[in-house]
Amino acid sequence: MFGQGFDSPRLHKKKPWQFERNGHGTTSCPFSLLLSGMKFRLLVFVSLLSFYHASAQQGFQFAHITDLHIGSGQADEDLRRTVADINNNASLRFVIASGDITEFGSDQELRLAKQILDSLNKPYYIIPGNHDNNWSESGTNSFVKIFGSETFSFRYDSYYFLGTNCGPNMKMSPGQVSYENIVWLENSLKTLPKNAPVIFVNHYPLDSSLNNWYEITDRLKKYNIQLTIGGHWHQNTLLNYEGIPGVLGRSNLRAKEPVGGYNIVTFENDTAFYQTAIPQKETKEVWTQIALKNHQFSTQEIKYPRPSYAVNQEYPEVREVWRFQDSSDMGTGFVLYRNTIITPNTKGVVQCIDAQSGKAIWRFHTKGKIYSTPALSGNRLVIPSTDGTIYCLNAKNGKLLWKYTTQQSVVASPLIQKNIVFLGSSEGKFRTLNLITGKLIWEFKSVQGFQKSTPLLYDNKVYFAGWGNTLYALNAQNGKLVWKFEDGYSNRMLSPASCIPVALRGAVFFVAPDRYMTKLNAATGALVWKKNWKEHWVRESMGLSSDSTLIFAKTMQGRVIGVASQADTGRIVWQTPLVFGYELNPSQVKERDGVVYAFSDKGVIAAFDRETGAIKWMHKVANCLVNDVQFINSRELIASTMDGKIVKLKIH
Repeated sequence: MFGQGFDSPRLHKKKPWQFERNGHGTTSCPFSLLLSGMKFRLLVFVSLLSFYHASAQQGFQFAHITDLHIGSGQADEDLRRTVADINNNASLRFVIASGDITEFGSDQELRLAKQILDSLNKPYYIIPGNHDNNWSESGTNSFVKIFGSETFSFRYDSYYFLGTNCGPNMKMSPGQVSYENIVWLENSLKTLPKNAPVIFVNHYPLDSSLNNWYEITDRLKKYNIQLTIGGHWHQNTLLNYEGIPGVLGRSNLRAKEPVGGYNIVTFENDTAFYQTAIPQKETKEVWTQIALKNHQFSTQEIKYPRPSYAVNQEYPEVREVWRFQDSSDMGTGFVLYRNTIITPNTKGVVQCIDAQSGKAIWRFHTKGKIYSTPALSGNRLVIPSTDGTIYCLNAKNGKLLWKYTTQQSVVASPLIQKNIVFLGSSEGKFRTLNLITGKLIWEFKSVQGFQKSTPLLYDNKVYFAGWGNTLYALNAQNGKLVWKFEDGYSNRMLSPASCIPVALRGAVFFVAPDRYMTKLNAATGALVWKKNWKEHWVRESMGLSSDSTLIFAKTMQGRVIGVASQADTGRIVWQTPLVFGYELNPSQVKERDGVVYAFSDKGVIAAFDRETGAIKWMHKVANCLVNDVQFINSRELIASTMDGKIVKLKIH
């Protein structure tokens, strides 16, 4: 069911002859001996047309379920009811589940969803959504392990169905079809018979809420794309994506109704009909119908809006020197080492790239995706992988020095201080390792929720948070709990887990998805103040000024603010213009040589004057999230993006 190629047709009645799996060729016919030459070929051609026509007239039905959110409310009860309803409907040939299968992407939720869906008495095809990917304790590995793949491709009747994962993976941002999934989609499309009708499935709509929507639509338009199917909005909606019809299905959740629901889709007479089914109660009238046809996009020359890079013309003093495009996404930051860039990717490969030429020098392969930013001390590079292993490599040649095995995936980033590695994990533990030997020093075993950020070391204590609504302070020498601060929320998505806190003058600051900045007493964990600025929604992105007088934070509205570090009121003393637009990137704000740097989830790097907040320059390197920026010197910098790009910029 979950193979990389196309599954063969299912539940078809056998014909006197039939297509091969790839849609070409026939078996011999009983009357073929009576025919020869052109007569035979003409009859076969007419028979093929008749087969397609009869198939289209006869039609078939399937179920479209989406946004199951197993782990929230009565979601499992709603899904069980839907599965029972689908099983009782013999007309339904298969099921498509278009993302947000779970609420929080946990292994427990994924296994429960699989258990319920496996009780279907017909095939189902499934892709993840943002809830399955952004909060994944396994670093998005468990979905593949449990369901077999994060993509699907199959043929039913004359239609070819293809589904892709669209993230965002492990970082809050707009959706994005990962680069490796784009490669998969492109290769899958190339295997299709000429003019084969294509149905594309993706959790997000194919619009600007998906950072690289145009990468998908431009590829689909080269083929006979007839319909796209998705979810995400939790309501039945008919959309148009540059001429491609798109349907978003309602959530399977009951919301304020007694029971949930799903859609029954009928393909008949070259038309797709959508009806909402209320399990064990009723199937409503058709709420939309879409003509299934070849739009001949390949012959059209209509120009549609694409991301603008005009800002680069406004600041010509910033010039791109070179760029490197990886074969997969890069979901995290990187380090600079002796004129090289060392970065991991989501294929589990750590690679060293020459900072002058952009060419790869060495590569080291792990067995899981990597979402941890490496830490470097001397020649020793520490990088965890979601294969459950913490690796220490020789930064010069990529040779393994030691490795430490954990019980679960690691998506948190390490911190190295005085030959000690500080690191959280997805198993409810925080530990320290000896940098030289890789031996365990101490371990704290009572963390709620998995950890994904970089810890903070300050005043002989290590500070960190997990997806469990708690910020911890441990004794850095022995790992004993000094204090913990609970934010008071029951919703774990409001946890400060993605934020790297900052500390100074006896205080710890953090920002979180609840849109508050919080100041705590670093010694006791007592609350000093908690501030929400209605016109400045802070979230997960912050930093510290070089003179420690300001706490920087990037706002969801798209500006950077500076908050007085010593004031007891959360007073804003500095702000930039609105430059980014709506913004979610949980990256650090940095200051260097009197310039403040921030970067967006739409690929824009902005530099501001530290004293006035005025824009010094802006440059767009991609149309997706910028992971990090590192400085070779005051005039040269390296940036990496989530879609696998590394770019070197020079400021004149």
